[in-house]
Amino acid sequence: MLEVPNGFPWPGKRLLPGAGLPAPLSPQVGTNGVISTQDFPRETQYVDDDFPTDFPVIAPFLADLDTSGDRGNIYYRQDDSRDVLDQAVGYIQAGFPRSAGAFVPTNAFIATWEDVGAYQELSQHPEPSTKLNTFQAVVAYDDEDTYTIFLYPNGGLQFLGTRPKESYNVQLELPARVGFSWGDSDDPKRDGLFFHSLASSEEALSNLERESNTGIPGVWVFRVGSTEHVEPGGGEGAAPAVPQSPPEHPNPGTASYTHPLSSHTSMAQRPSHGARAPVLLGFVPGRRDTQEQSHWLRGDGGTRQSHSANPSSYMFTYSAASKETCAQHHGRCSPHAFCTDYAAGFCCHCRATFYGNGRQCLPEGAVHRLNGKVSGSLRVGRASVRFQDVDLHAYIVGSDGRAYTAISGVPQPAARALLPLLPVGGLFAWLFALEEPGSENGFSITGAEFTQSLEVTFYPGGETVQVTQTAEGLGPDNYLSLRTHIQGEVPFLPENVTVHITPYKELYSYSSSAVTSSGQREYVVAAGTANQTLSYRLRQNVTFSGCPHARPPARQRLSVGRAFALFDGHEHVLRYALAARIGLAQGEHDAENPGVSPCHDGTHACQAPARCQPGVGTEYTCECAAGYRGDGRGCRDVDECAEGLSQCGPFSVCLNVPGSYRCECRGGYRPAGDGQACVPVAPPSDPCEDGRHPCAPGDRARCLSRGDGRATCECLPGYTGDGIHCSDVDECAESPCHPAAICYNTPGSFSCRCRPGYAGDGFQCTYGEVPRLTPCQHERMYPREVPPLGDGHVPQCDEQGRYRPLQCHGSSGHCWCVDAAGQEIAGTRTAPGTTPPRCGSPEPTERPPSMCERWRQSLLEHYGGSPRGDQYVPQCDPSGDFTPLQCHGDSGYCWCVEQSGREIPGTRSEPGTTPPCLPSVAPPSVRPQPRPDVSPPAAGTFLLYAQGQQIGYLPLNGTRLQKEAAKTLLSLHGSIVVGIDYDCRERMIYWTDVAGRTISRAGLEPGSEPETIISSGLISPEGLAVDHLRRAVFWTDSGLDRIERARLDGSERRVLFDTDLVNPRAIAVDPVRGNLYWTDWNREAPKIETSTVNGANRRVLVHTDIGLPNGLTFDPFSKLLCWADAGTKHLECTFPDGTGRRVIQSNLNYPFSIISYANHFYHTDWRRDGVIAVNKETGAFTDEYLPEQRSHLYGITAVYPYCPGGKTHPDHIPLGMLLPA
Repeated sequence: MLEVPNGFPWPGKRLLPGAGLPAPLSPQVGTNGVISTQDFPRETQYVDDDFPTDFPVIAPFLADLDTSGDRGNIYYRQDDSRDVLDQAVGYIQAGFPRSAGAFVPTNAFIATWEDVGAYQELSQHPEPSTKLNTFQAVVAYDDEDTYTIFLYPNGGLQFLGTRPKESYNVQLELPARVGFSWGDSDDPKRDGLFFHSLASSEEALSNLERESNTGIPGVWVFRVGSTEHVEPGGGEGAAPAVPQSPPEHPNPGTASYTHPLSSHTSMAQRPSHGARAPVLLGFVPGRRDTQEQSHWLRGDGGTRQSHSANPSSYMFTYSAASKETCAQHHGRCSPHAFCTDYAAGFCCHCRATFYGNGRQCLPEGAVHRLNGKVSGSLRVGRASVRFQDVDLHAYIVGSDGRAYTAISGVPQPAARALLPLLPVGGLFAWLFALEEPGSENGFSITGAEFTQSLEVTFYPGGETVQVTQTAEGLGPDNYLSLRTHIQGEVPFLPENVTVHITPYKELYSYSSSAVTSSGQREYVVAAGTANQTLSYRLRQNVTFSGCPHARPPARQRLSVGRAFALFDGHEHVLRYALAARIGLAQGEHDAENPGVSPCHDGTHACQAPARCQPGVGTEYTCECAAGYRGDGRGCRDVDECAEGLSQCGPFSVCLNVPGSYRCECRGGYRPAGDGQACVPVAPPSDPCEDGRHPCAPGDRARCLSRGDGRATCECLPGYTGDGIHCSDVDECAESPCHPAAICYNTPGSFSCRCRPGYAGDGFQCTYGEVPRLTPCQHERMYPREVPPLGDGHVPQCDEQGRYRPLQCHGSSGHCWCVDAAGQEIAGTRTAPGTTPPRCGSPEPTERPPSMCERWRQSLLEHYGGSPRGDQYVPQCDPSGDFTPLQCHGDSGYCWCVEQSGREIPGTRSEPGTTPPCLPSVAPPSVRPQPRPDVSPPAAGTFLLYAQGQQIGYLPLNGTRLQKEAAKTLLSLHGSIVVGIDYDCRERMIYWTDVAGRTISRAGLEPGSEPETIISSGLISPEGLAVDHLRRAVFWTDSGLDRIERARLDGSERRVLFDTDLVNPRAIAVDPVRGNLYWTDWNREAPKIETSTVNGANRRVLVHTDIGLPNGLTFDPFSKLLCWADAGTKHLECTFPDGTGRRVIQSNLNYPFSIISYANHFYHTDWRRDGVIAVNKETGAFTDEYLPEQRSHLYGITAVYPYCPGGKTHPDHIPLGMLLPA
């Protein structure tokens, strides 16, 4: 951008409001020997016409010139180097020795036409002319003044005119024109003041390179910056032109402003014999082979980079290093914009059917949303009120200029006192106002990056408040982001009053980087039958970085036809609603324009996202906005991805969004530098594989790759240390063996051996001989450790202690056949929920009594054949196995058992409820038919995830995602499900709904109906956690900034915390230890906190090196608290006391929710719109699932076929005792 001070081509001062600086002007260089501050009209409108032109020009040689066929180059640049400016000063002071004596330019704009030819029609001239012209124009300026220099080197003008554009076969040549023009004047008396002609005849043109007004042949200087006229040099007497070899100067005559130059004109100086030719600034004689980068202007007006020899016969050398071009920076433009190069840079312009400033473009007529935060410090009457980062949401209907704004969480009395402050929402009315013909709304000028400063003074009290609103660009799905700060004093408003604001009009004034307005508004405060009319005065200023070549209207009028303000005390929400249109200021409309079009007064019948297109008079048509298709009355979204209309490159994924689409790189790829293509992501080296790690030897420690080229060291079990230095742990010091055994410490382990005379394994020793355990019995007594060190399988043994031929995993649901040694027989493993394999020999017709039957018979005999109601008797199925559900007589206590009859910890229920127990064999193949929108899940472990209006089901095969079996579990039309969790006792899923502002639940059994348990007192319920032991549910509300709890049926509801919370989101519970954890992604101070489940002992666990902790999970097996951070992109874990913090993965995309299962984490991701699997030990991404229906995924949880072990202490504490009301 070139900033030229006041003067040509607009006389007088042109300052930005309140800035005190000259307005930026951006010259454009034309092929036809002219420079202008406006876009050029068609050639036929100016190239053959005499002065004045219709648009402002500086014309060193205005003619029909041509650079095609490699005939000549056109160079231009801005320069502030000292050498160049010093030489320019020499020429200027030669022409103005007195008035320019103190002139010190800060910048110069230089344009050079080198070896350009006259345009020739091919049919008339088969051979191009060899006559070529070279000339130059320089604009030198500071903050106060501007001078223009024309330079014509000796022999530089070989032709003096060109053929007219529409000469047909007439042989005619029009002389070129040299001079200045401001454009046409509306005042005929001032025509002579609006142009200055230096030469327009062949005689005058032929003298340009021989004569001068500075004493240097071919150098002409003019002052154009401080007066209303162009002032030629040479009118103040002679002076040295440049520091070296000053020429002799004859006495000059009187300057002429409107007459052409000829050999007898008094303004021209005849140089003496010793006068020299123009000295070229930046050119060193003898160094003419210098190569330099230059801007090259083609005949069609476009620009490109070119390398060309240094032009050796004129002033300046050229460098393109400082100029930004479309070729370099087109990625800054919106995907819905095109890029245009200009003399001083480039600009972006939105394509048809889109509007904006080119950097950000939105579809015309579509619905838009805006999210933001509001902070402030207000004095209301005698009260001082502070609030931080409360939520602001706006909903825009672009087709008719309606803007709805809601601000929630502003404390009283400030919220009520802000009712008259309609300009807070009025900004959006101006941004997205309905545009009348010839006008532009605010977004068309500022785009989505600007700052509004607003000052409001209330009367009669004189209270003053300042509002600053900063737009921070467009986010995903074209959501505009805004931060608002309010500070000052506002009048107090009592309760039970309403505020009425009458329609108003407001005048806006525009410059290239600022918009200003001011005005007086009246509002009526009504209390019952009493009304009081009050007023305030406002002044506002919007600053932005716009395209310097844009020409916004000088003034526009915003007309607000409807204005509405309301405070909802029940929901604590302040609301503004406006309907606005914008048009040219009064007097700028066409006087003959008939009545107002329905498109402009909002009476049209077009349905969003269609836009109203004005016709003749009051006629109009409805047209679907870009990205939509239909007849205008009904518009449907175009799926550019499905129809192949997108421009997504290779290795990218096309994601359809309303009215448009976006491209995202596939996994393992990243955006290239041009912002369009995707290139492979170079995988970071694995220090664990190449040995570049500091860990202790492999027999003492293990190396864990973090996925970012770094590694973590951990000592192996049996060793202690930091992973780099590991020492053996003496387990014998803790006496782990039986008292009748001897402990032997070994490196990394130990062993126990019974003393002589005792038998056993060292952990259990019995005096004398005891029967030896079979391998199956030994494995049952000392099962393998839980994952990840073992698979957690407890084998099933028969009565003789041998392995049963059929083995089934108690948690995963897999079944397989084993041999006599208990080893799995390859190819026999079956998936959860399918029919188990047939193993071993067929059972005899008369089988021996099973363990369940023998135990049952033994107890019945012990009870005398008729047990009492409080005595337990095992229940056996027809095949002799224990039934999965066992109950204790008629006491009402029930629990689930394994196949061996052993109680599954954590499943015992209280009287009145029955635990859901999974059978140890395959489920029945025939099930009741569920309701149409519910698909019951199969047995085994699976994931549930929230995706807008549905809850999805994603089964696991071990830890791998069974993508082909994924399906919709529950459809919830009109909902937006965010938080989700599972009650393993009653097999119920619980979820939060931010659209319906409710919390609901549904069973996993076929035919279960959703049930709402919390339906009031919620604004934005997000995170949710279920405590299956205490039968409680906990949730966060980011609208109310609260954490609450209730019983699983919604009763005994109570607020746990409502202070020191800004944006609470994720929440997790440890039922066994009775601890609660939650995240607060307050952008100013994000943190993770904890307390007991009854709200005691609240404290901050993590508050450093976190950004947006969206997801949180507590792993009941490893006892680790882990979170996914969308700000730092980290997945981290810590112990429940905040110690042992470590990074698992440091290159997440945009995680939202996370859950832990076995040796994996599973999180939902908003960049990929899917479920991502991460290995706990290595941090590696192992799998991903992308639903066919692409939209954001929210909460995620894991559903086990059993409840994690543990019980509360003491047992069965009522929730009311834990959480007193």
